[in-house]
Amino acid sequence: MQKILIVDDAELNRELLRSILEDDFEIETAENGKVALQKLQAYHRKIAALLLDLRMPEMNGFDVISELRIMGYMDDMPVLIISGEHAVEIENRCLELGASDFIHKPFETSIVRNRVKNTIDLFNCKNQLQQKVWEQEEALKKQREIIQLQAEKLSEAKSFHKLMVEYRSVMREVESRLHVLSDMFSEEYKRNPFESIKCRLKSPESIYRKLEKRGYPLTVESIQENLTDVAGVRVICSFPDDIYRLAELLSRQDDIILLRKKDYIKTPKENGYRSLHLILSVPVFLPHEKKYMKAEVQFRTIAMDFWASLEHKLKYKKNIENTDEIGVQLKECADSIESLDYRMQEIRDKIFFVQD
Repeated sequence: MQKILIVDDAELNRELLRSILEDDFEIETAENGKVALQKLQAYHRKIAALLLDLRMPEMNGFDVISELRIMGYMDDMPVLIISGEHAVEIENRCLELGASDFIHKPFETSIVRNRVKNTIDLFNCKNQLQQKVWEQEEALKKQREIIQLQAEKLSEAKSFHKLMVEYRSVMREVESRLHVLSDMFSEEYKRNPFESIKCRLKSPESIYRKLEKRGYPLTVESIQENLTDVAGVRVICSFPDDIYRLAELLSRQDDIILLRKKDYIKTPKENGYRSLHLILSVPVFLPHEKKYMKAEVQFRTIAMDFWASLEHKLKYKKNIENTDEIGVQLKECADSIESLDYRMQEIRDKIFFVQD
Protein backbone atom coordinates (compact mmCIF):
# COMPACT_ATOMS: atom_id res chain seq x y z
CA MET A 1 0.00 0.00 0.00
CA GLN A 2 1.09 3.57 -0.63
CA LYS A 3 2.12 5.55 2.41
CA ILE A 4 0.64 8.90 3.45
CA LEU A 5 2.09 11.25 6.05
CA ILE A 6 -0.52 13.21 8.04
CA VAL A 7 0.84 16.27 9.87
CA ASP A 8 -1.49 17.95 12.38
CA ASP A 9 -0.99 19.11 15.97
CA ALA A 10 -4.49 17.90 16.92
CA GLU A 11 -4.54 14.17 17.62
CA LEU A 12 -8.28 14.05 16.88
CA ASN A 13 -7.70 15.32 13.35
CA ARG A 14 -4.88 12.84 12.79
CA GLU A 15 -7.04 9.94 13.90
CA LEU A 16 -10.05 11.11 11.87
CA LEU A 17 -7.95 11.21 8.72
CA ARG A 18 -6.41 7.85 9.59
CA SER A 19 -9.85 6.26 9.88
CA ILE A 20 -10.91 7.75 6.53
CA LEU A 21 -7.81 6.71 4.59
CA GLU A 22 -6.42 3.59 6.28
CA ASP A 23 -8.38 1.18 4.08
CA ASP A 24 -6.56 2.48 1.00
CA PHE A 25 -3.22 3.72 2.34
CA GLU A 26 -0.57 2.99 4.93
CA ILE A 27 -0.77 5.90 7.38
CA GLU A 28 2.15 7.70 9.05
CA THR A 29 1.52 10.68 11.36
CA ALA A 30 3.43 13.61 12.83
CA GLU A 31 2.26 16.03 15.53
CA ASN A 32 4.18 19.06 14.21
CA GLY A 33 6.32 20.33 11.37
CA LYS A 34 9.68 19.43 12.90
CA VAL A 35 8.73 15.81 13.38
CA ALA A 36 7.31 15.72 9.88
CA LEU A 37 10.60 16.95 8.39
CA GLN A 38 12.55 14.37 10.38
CA LYS A 39 10.35 11.58 9.02
CA LEU A 40 10.54 12.94 5.49
CA GLN A 41 14.33 13.02 5.63
CA ALA A 42 14.27 9.37 6.60
CA TYR A 43 11.90 8.07 3.90
CA HIS A 44 10.43 10.90 1.79
CA ARG A 45 10.61 8.84 -1.42
CA LYS A 46 8.23 6.30 0.11
CA ILE A 47 5.58 8.94 0.83
CA ALA A 48 2.81 9.07 -1.79
CA ALA A 49 1.28 12.28 -0.38
CA LEU A 50 1.70 14.73 2.48
CA LEU A 51 -1.41 16.03 4.29
CA LEU A 52 -0.24 19.20 6.06
CA ASP A 53 -1.99 21.38 8.63
CA LEU A 54 -1.26 25.12 8.48
CA ARG A 55 -1.71 26.23 12.09
CA MET A 56 0.76 24.30 14.27
CA PRO A 57 3.08 25.26 17.15
CA GLU A 58 6.88 25.33 16.74
CA MET A 59 6.71 25.13 12.94
CA ASN A 60 3.61 26.00 10.92
CA GLY A 61 2.60 24.61 7.55
CA PHE A 62 4.04 27.51 5.55
CA ASP A 63 7.45 26.98 7.16
CA VAL A 64 7.27 23.27 6.38
CA ILE A 65 6.54 24.01 2.71
CA SER A 66 9.47 26.45 2.58
CA GLU A 67 11.79 23.76 3.94
CA LEU A 68 10.40 21.19 1.52
CA ARG A 69 11.10 23.54 -1.39
CA ILE A 70 14.68 24.10 -0.21
CA MET A 71 15.23 20.35 0.21
CA GLY A 72 13.68 19.59 -3.19
CA TYR A 73 11.01 17.31 -1.74
CA MET A 74 8.11 19.12 -3.44
CA ASP A 75 9.05 17.36 -6.68
CA ASP A 76 8.76 13.94 -5.04
CA MET A 77 5.25 14.08 -3.58
CA PRO A 78 2.07 16.15 -3.69
CA VAL A 79 1.16 18.31 -0.69
CA LEU A 80 -2.49 18.66 0.35
CA ILE A 81 -3.25 21.41 2.87
CA ILE A 82 -5.67 20.47 5.69
CA SER A 83 -7.05 23.54 7.40
CA GLY A 84 -10.10 25.25 8.79
CA GLU A 85 -9.10 28.40 6.91
CA HIS A 86 -11.59 29.46 4.24
CA ALA A 87 -9.97 32.74 3.24
CA VAL A 88 -9.25 32.90 -0.48
CA GLU A 89 -5.88 34.59 0.01
CA ILE A 90 -4.68 31.76 2.30
CA GLU A 91 -5.70 29.10 -0.20
CA ASN A 92 -4.09 31.02 -3.08
CA ARG A 93 -0.87 31.43 -1.12
CA CYS A 94 -0.69 27.67 -0.51
CA LEU A 95 -1.28 26.88 -4.17
CA GLU A 96 1.30 29.46 -5.25
CA LEU A 97 3.85 27.81 -2.95
CA GLY A 98 3.29 24.49 -4.72
CA ALA A 99 0.51 22.78 -2.78
CA SER A 100 -1.55 20.45 -4.98
CA ASP A 101 -4.93 20.77 -3.29
CA PHE A 102 -6.81 22.00 -0.22
CA ILE A 103 -8.96 19.93 2.18
CA HIS A 104 -11.14 21.94 4.51
CA LYS A 105 -12.11 21.08 8.07
CA PRO A 106 -14.45 19.59 9.21
CA PHE A 107 -13.65 16.58 7.08
CA GLU A 108 -16.17 14.98 4.71
CA THR A 109 -15.17 11.33 4.20
CA SER A 110 -15.91 11.04 0.47
CA ILE A 111 -14.28 14.39 -0.34
CA VAL A 112 -11.10 13.51 1.57
CA ARG A 113 -10.80 10.10 -0.11
CA ASN A 114 -11.45 11.44 -3.61
CA ARG A 115 -9.17 14.44 -3.27
CA VAL A 116 -6.28 12.40 -1.91
CA LYS A 117 -6.69 9.67 -4.52
CA ASN A 118 -7.11 12.10 -7.43
CA THR A 119 -4.17 14.22 -6.33
CA ILE A 120 -1.87 11.21 -6.10
CA ASP A 121 -3.03 9.90 -9.49
CA LEU A 122 -2.53 13.28 -11.18
CA PHE A 123 0.87 13.74 -9.57
CA ASN A 124 1.99 10.29 -10.72
CA CYS A 125 0.72 10.95 -14.25
CA LYS A 126 2.60 14.24 -14.34
CA ASN A 127 5.81 12.55 -13.20
CA GLN A 128 5.41 9.78 -15.77
CA LEU A 129 4.86 12.36 -18.50
CA GLN A 130 7.91 14.34 -17.39
CA GLN A 131 9.95 11.13 -17.41
CA LYS A 132 8.84 10.32 -20.94
CA VAL A 133 9.64 13.87 -22.08
CA TRP A 134 13.09 13.59 -20.50
CA GLU A 135 13.70 10.22 -22.14
CA GLN A 136 12.63 11.60 -25.52
CA GLU A 137 14.89 14.63 -25.09
CA GLU A 138 17.80 12.36 -24.22
CA ALA A 139 17.09 10.16 -27.24
CA LEU A 140 16.93 13.23 -29.51
CA LYS A 141 20.14 14.54 -27.98
CA LYS A 142 21.93 11.26 -28.71
CA GLN A 143 20.47 11.23 -32.21
CA ARG A 144 21.73 14.78 -32.84
CA GLU A 145 25.18 13.77 -31.58
CA ILE A 146 25.23 10.79 -33.93
CA ILE A 147 24.08 12.93 -36.85
CA GLN A 148 26.71 15.56 -36.09
CA LEU A 149 29.44 12.92 -35.83
CA GLN A 150 28.42 11.25 -39.09
CA ALA A 151 28.10 14.64 -40.80
CA GLU A 152 31.59 15.59 -39.66
CA LYS A 153 32.99 12.35 -41.04
CA LEU A 154 31.16 13.00 -44.30
CA SER A 155 32.40 16.59 -44.60
CA GLU A 156 36.00 15.49 -43.96
CA ALA A 157 36.00 13.12 -46.93
CA LYS A 158 37.89 14.46 -49.95
CA SER A 159 35.31 13.05 -52.37
CA PHE A 160 32.57 14.93 -50.51
CA HIS A 161 34.46 18.21 -50.80
CA LYS A 162 34.85 17.64 -54.53
CA LEU A 163 31.13 16.93 -54.86
CA MET A 164 30.22 20.14 -53.01
CA VAL A 165 32.44 22.12 -55.40
CA GLU A 166 30.49 20.60 -58.28
CA TYR A 167 27.17 21.51 -56.69
CA ARG A 168 28.39 25.08 -56.18
CA SER A 169 29.32 25.13 -59.83
CA VAL A 170 25.83 24.10 -60.94
CA MET A 171 24.31 26.82 -58.75
CA ARG A 172 26.56 29.41 -60.41
CA GLU A 173 25.68 28.01 -63.83
CA VAL A 174 21.93 28.27 -63.21
CA GLU A 175 22.31 31.74 -61.71
CA SER A 176 24.36 32.90 -64.70
CA ARG A 177 21.80 31.61 -67.20
CA LEU A 178 18.97 33.30 -65.31
CA HIS A 179 20.80 36.62 -65.43
CA VAL A 180 21.30 36.25 -69.18
CA LEU A 181 17.58 35.53 -69.60
CA SER A 182 16.80 38.54 -67.44
CA ASP A 183 18.94 40.80 -69.64
CA MET A 184 17.18 39.58 -72.77
CA PHE A 185 13.77 39.88 -71.11
CA SER A 186 14.54 43.41 -69.94
CA GLU A 187 15.56 44.41 -73.43
CA GLU A 188 12.27 43.18 -74.87
CA TYR A 189 9.80 44.12 -72.12
CA LYS A 190 11.66 47.01 -70.43
CA ARG A 191 11.51 45.41 -66.98
CA ASN A 192 13.21 42.66 -65.02
CA PRO A 193 11.43 39.28 -64.73
CA PHE A 194 12.79 38.65 -61.25
CA GLU A 195 13.79 40.70 -58.22
CA SER A 196 16.53 38.53 -56.72
CA ILE A 197 18.20 35.10 -56.75
CA LYS A 198 19.22 33.19 -53.64
CA CYS A 199 21.49 30.14 -53.74
CA ARG A 200 21.68 27.53 -50.97
CA LEU A 201 23.97 24.50 -50.60
CA LYS A 202 22.61 21.80 -48.30
CA SER A 203 24.68 21.28 -45.13
CA PRO A 204 26.34 17.94 -44.34
CA GLU A 205 23.90 17.50 -41.40
CA SER A 206 20.86 18.03 -43.65
CA ILE A 207 22.28 15.66 -46.25
CA TYR A 208 22.85 12.98 -43.63
CA ARG A 209 19.36 13.40 -42.14
CA LYS A 210 17.67 13.09 -45.51
CA LEU A 211 19.65 10.02 -46.58
CA GLU A 212 19.01 8.33 -43.23
CA LYS A 213 15.29 9.20 -43.29
CA ARG A 214 14.88 7.66 -46.73
CA GLY A 215 17.03 4.64 -45.97
CA TYR A 216 19.79 5.43 -48.46
CA PRO A 217 23.47 4.66 -47.88
CA LEU A 218 25.75 7.48 -46.75
CA THR A 219 28.03 7.70 -49.78
CA VAL A 220 28.93 10.32 -52.37
CA GLU A 221 27.35 8.16 -55.06
CA SER A 222 24.14 7.90 -53.03
CA ILE A 223 23.98 11.68 -52.62
CA GLN A 224 24.22 12.23 -56.37
CA GLU A 225 21.76 9.48 -57.21
CA ASN A 226 19.07 9.98 -54.57
CA LEU A 227 19.05 13.68 -53.61
CA THR A 228 17.84 16.39 -55.96
CA ASP A 229 17.97 19.44 -53.69
CA VAL A 230 21.58 19.59 -52.52
CA ALA A 231 22.04 22.61 -54.77
CA GLY A 232 19.11 24.99 -54.46
CA VAL A 233 18.36 28.19 -56.36
CA ARG A 234 15.42 30.39 -55.36
CA VAL A 235 14.17 32.94 -57.85
CA ILE A 236 11.99 35.75 -56.47
CA CYS A 237 9.67 37.24 -59.10
CA SER A 238 7.28 40.17 -58.99
CA PHE A 239 4.35 38.52 -60.77
CA PRO A 240 3.02 34.97 -61.31
CA ASP A 241 3.23 35.08 -65.12
CA ASP A 242 6.93 36.02 -64.90
CA ILE A 243 7.46 32.81 -62.95
CA TYR A 244 6.04 30.62 -65.73
CA ARG A 245 7.72 32.58 -68.51
CA LEU A 246 11.15 32.46 -66.88
CA ALA A 247 10.82 28.78 -65.88
CA GLU A 248 9.90 27.84 -69.44
CA LEU A 249 12.79 29.80 -70.97
CA LEU A 250 15.25 28.14 -68.58
CA SER A 251 13.99 24.56 -68.77
CA ARG A 252 13.71 24.44 -72.57
CA GLN A 253 17.36 25.30 -73.21
CA ASP A 254 18.68 22.45 -75.31
CA ASP A 255 21.44 21.33 -72.91
CA ILE A 256 19.26 21.40 -69.78
CA ILE A 257 17.17 18.38 -68.87
CA LEU A 258 13.92 18.88 -66.95
CA LEU A 259 13.72 15.92 -64.54
CA ARG A 260 10.65 16.90 -62.55
CA LYS A 261 8.22 19.76 -62.18
CA LYS A 262 6.06 20.49 -59.11
CA ASP A 263 3.56 23.30 -59.51
CA TYR A 264 2.44 24.39 -56.06
CA ILE A 265 1.01 27.61 -57.50
CA LYS A 266 -1.77 25.91 -59.44
CA THR A 267 -2.03 23.17 -56.79
CA PRO A 268 -1.05 24.71 -53.43
CA LYS A 269 -0.09 22.64 -50.40
CA GLU A 270 -2.64 22.31 -47.61
CA ASN A 271 -0.88 24.95 -45.51
CA GLY A 272 -1.18 27.48 -48.37
CA TYR A 273 2.38 27.20 -49.74
CA ARG A 274 2.66 28.31 -53.37
CA SER A 275 5.77 27.97 -55.49
CA LEU A 276 6.97 26.42 -58.76
CA HIS A 277 9.70 23.79 -58.34
CA LEU A 278 11.90 22.51 -61.15
CA ILE A 279 14.41 19.69 -60.77
CA LEU A 280 16.97 20.25 -63.50
CA SER A 281 20.03 18.42 -64.74
CA VAL A 282 22.48 21.09 -65.83
CA PRO A 283 25.92 20.72 -67.47
CA VAL A 284 28.92 22.15 -65.64
CA PHE A 285 32.36 22.40 -67.18
CA LEU A 286 35.01 21.05 -64.85
CA PRO A 287 38.78 21.07 -65.46
CA HIS A 288 38.80 17.63 -67.08
CA GLU A 289 35.19 16.91 -67.97
CA LYS A 290 31.71 18.15 -68.67
CA LYS A 291 29.33 16.77 -66.06
CA TYR A 292 25.59 16.99 -65.52
CA MET A 293 24.57 17.99 -62.00
CA LYS A 294 21.11 18.18 -60.41
CA ALA A 295 19.73 21.42 -59.07
CA GLU A 296 16.38 22.41 -57.59
CA VAL A 297 15.11 25.77 -58.81
CA GLN A 298 12.19 27.35 -56.95
CA PHE A 299 10.20 30.27 -58.35
CA ARG A 300 7.91 32.32 -56.10
CA THR A 301 6.59 35.85 -55.79
CA ILE A 302 7.98 38.42 -53.34
CA ALA A 303 4.97 38.17 -51.05
CA MET A 304 4.98 34.37 -51.06
CA ASP A 305 8.72 34.33 -50.31
CA PHE A 306 8.08 36.45 -47.21
CA TRP A 307 5.19 34.13 -46.27
CA ALA A 308 7.38 31.02 -46.69
CA SER A 309 10.06 32.52 -44.45
CA LEU A 310 7.49 33.10 -41.69
CA GLU A 311 5.96 29.64 -42.11
CA HIS A 312 9.44 28.08 -41.89
CA LYS A 313 9.98 29.73 -38.50
CA LEU A 314 6.66 28.34 -37.27
CA LYS A 315 7.59 24.85 -38.46
CA TYR A 316 11.06 24.66 -36.98
CA LYS A 317 11.08 27.07 -34.03
CA LYS A 318 10.44 25.37 -30.69
CA ASN A 319 8.12 26.33 -27.82
CA ILE A 320 5.61 28.29 -29.90
CA GLU A 321 2.13 28.45 -28.42
CA ASN A 322 -1.11 28.31 -30.47
CA THR A 323 0.58 26.77 -33.52
CA ASP A 324 -2.74 25.55 -34.93
CA GLU A 325 -4.24 29.02 -34.71
CA ILE A 326 -1.16 30.56 -36.32
CA GLY A 327 -1.30 27.93 -39.07
CA VAL A 328 -4.90 28.89 -39.87
CA GLN A 329 -3.92 32.56 -40.01
CA LEU A 330 -1.00 31.80 -42.32
CA LYS A 331 -3.29 29.82 -44.62
CA GLU A 332 -5.63 32.81 -44.82
CA CYS A 333 -2.65 35.06 -45.59
CA ALA A 334 -1.49 32.72 -48.35
CA ASP A 335 -4.90 32.85 -50.01
CA SER A 336 -4.92 36.64 -49.75
CA ILE A 337 -1.41 36.79 -51.22
CA GLU A 338 -2.49 34.79 -54.27
CA SER A 339 -5.40 37.14 -54.87
CA LEU A 340 -3.19 40.19 -54.40
CA ASP A 341 -0.46 38.85 -56.73
CA TYR A 342 -2.92 38.43 -59.59
CA ARG A 343 -4.60 41.79 -58.95
CA MET A 344 -1.19 43.49 -59.07
CA GLN A 345 -0.44 41.61 -62.29
CA GLU A 346 -3.65 42.96 -63.83
CA ILE A 347 -2.71 46.50 -62.81
CA ARG A 348 0.76 46.03 -64.30
CA ASP A 349 -0.79 44.92 -67.60
CA LYS A 350 -2.93 48.05 -67.68
CA ILE A 351 0.15 50.18 -67.16
CA PHE A 352 2.62 48.47 -69.48
CA PHE A 353 0.39 47.07 -72.23
CA VAL A 354 -2.02 49.97 -72.74
CA GLN A 355 -2.48 50.80 -76.39
CA ASP A 356 -1.33 54.27 -77.48
